[in-house]
Amino acid sequence: MPYSKILVVEDEPDILELVATNLEREGFVVYRAPDGETGISLAASRSLDLVILDVMLPGMSGLDVFRHLRHSGFNQGVPIVFLTARSDEIDVVIGLELGVDDYITKPFSPRILMARVRSLLRRRQSGVNTAGTILEVPGITLDRVQYQVTVEGQGVALSAMEFSILELLLSSPGKVFSRAQIIQSVQGDTSATTDRSVDVHIVGLRKALGSRSDQIETIRGFGYRLKALR
Repeated sequence: MPYSKILVVEDEPDILELVATNLEREGFVVYRAPDGETGISLAASRSLDLVILDVMLPGMSGLDVFRHLRHSGFNQGVPIVFLTARSDEIDVVIGLELGVDDYITKPFSPRILMARVRSLLRRRQSGVNTAGTILEVPGITLDRVQYQVTVEGQGVALSAMEFSILELLLSSPGKVFSRAQIIQSVQGDTSATTDRSVDVHIVGLRKALGSRSDQIETIRGFGYRLKALR
C-alpha cells in the first residue's frame, strides 16, 4: 500500500505531526489539515485513499466535515476514520450512524493506528482486485471497480463499511452471515467493530437502499442475509 494518499485533519499540532509522521514512515503520502475548512479544500483537490478526521475541531466540527464530505460528491468508498478524545458510547454511535468507517479513541497507540489504516486500505483494494466486477440481484447492482451502487437504476451513496457489508451479502444471496462473520470479512482481526456497530451499519445500509431495504433480512439472534429473489 505504498503511495496511498491519506488526509489527516487534526487541530492539535503534536497529534497531527505524530499521526502524519508515522504514516509517512510507512510510505504513505500524507496531507495535513489543521482545521475542517482546510480539510474540505484538500479533499476537493486531491485524489485520496483514506481520511483521518478529528471530531473536536475548532469552528467546523469533525461531524460537520464528515457530513460535508459524504454529501458533496466526495469519492464514494474512501474510508473515513474518526479520532476522538471522547470515550462516551453515544459519541461513537453518532459517528457510526452517520456512516463513519472506524474510530480511534485518544490517547492511542501509533501501532494500533497503523494496523487500522492498513486494514481499511486492504479492504478497499480487495474490492478492486476481486474477480467478478459486478454483483447484482433484482433492483440492486454493485460495481466493485467503480465503487458504485445503484438501486432501481439510481446511484446511492454508501460509506466504505456499508459498501463492504453489501458486497459480502451480495456475494452469496440467501446465505446467512453472523455478525462475527461480517466483522471478520469486512475488517479482519484488527477491527474495533462490535455487534452493535454492525447493526448500526445495517440500519444505514437499509436506509440507503430505500425501496429495496427489505431485501436485507434480520435473522434474529444471529445475523443477516440478502434475500435470494428470482
